[in-house]
Amino acid sequence: MIEVDNVSKIFKIPHERTKTLFHKLTGIFGPKYSFEEFYAVRNVSLKVDDGEFVGIIGKNGSGKTTLLRLISKILEPTNGKINVKGEIAPFLEIGLGFHIDFTTRENVFINGTLLGFSRKEIKKRFNEIIEFAGLENFVDTKLNKLSAGMQVRLAFSIAIQSEAPILIVDEVLAVGDLIFQKKCKDVFWKYKNEGRTVLFVSHDMKLIKEYCDRVIIMHNGSIVNQGNPDDMITCYQDKYLK
Repeated sequence: MIEVDNVSKIFKIPHERTKTLFHKLTGIFGPKYSFEEFYAVRNVSLKVDDGEFVGIIGKNGSGKTTLLRLISKILEPTNGKINVKGEIAPFLEIGLGFHIDFTTRENVFINGTLLGFSRKEIKKRFNEIIEFAGLENFVDTKLNKLSAGMQVRLAFSIAIQSEAPILIVDEVLAVGDLIFQKKCKDVFWKYKNEGRTVLFVSHDMKLIKEYCDRVIIMHNGSIVNQGNPDDMITCYQDKYLK
């Protein structure tokens, strides 16, 4: 379902060239910055089979989220190719596209439209979305009156309406209170049982062990190991968290 072939993503990081006031004044017409190339993802190759639930673990800055954004086509690779067979539902920047001056109801329809649902389909799913988010008393409240947690619950409740066969998930099960997290876990068990293909990034090793068929370790932008969850979690904790 997903094939990543020797993919790299390079970002250019600017650095100020000059430090002294003299250099800054005399260099006003010259280049002010030099640029360092930073490999967020370096020469990554990966295959994910249909129905496979694959976990990606690694320290912050190891390239996990960048890789997910590349596969989701939010970013374009600097080098290499990515082939995806099927529609993707990216659970990455949940809440992107929300309008804080609009009501909860209005945001459900806006975001549902972005997911590709017709107004009729959104109406049909509306009560389910609101109930899952636990926002029955806030349907006609402007979003800027809701807490950050309530907004995330709403965004997640809308996002899970997607019927895409491939899911790209970045730490979304860490949001909300314990009751909402339980609801999220139930949803992902449903996805697993339905045989959807899932790429799942998390720092919660219990969740990685619970859901994943295979686990990939990323370090400094590269895949450094992969295998069954127990072995990879032990490897990661022993070798890369010290």
